[in-house]
Amino acid sequence: MDKKAYQEKLDAQLKEWQAELDKLKAQAQKKSADTKIQYQKQVKDLEQKVEKQTAKLNAMKEAGEDKWDELKKEIDKETNEIKAQLKDLFS
Repeated sequence: MDKKAYQEKLDAQLKEWQAELDKLKAQAQKKSADTKIQYQKQVKDLEQKVEKQTAKLNAMKEAGEDKWDELKKEIDKETNEIKAQLKDLFS
């Protein structure tokens, strides 16, 4: 996958995650107090990770080919972590 296609794919993924985070925030409001606090902590952690991914995407857009591969590896690793965390929250 070339750089442009990868960036477009990641941009779409980030938008999807933001929508999922919005759903999780709404679900948190329906939980009991203790569960709500745990849920909110996990959502906040995910939001920070998504923000970090957004920053890396922006850096990738500015990066030359030599830095692109390095950023891609970091992004792929963190993407897998975010997906796993979201899967746990939605199950």
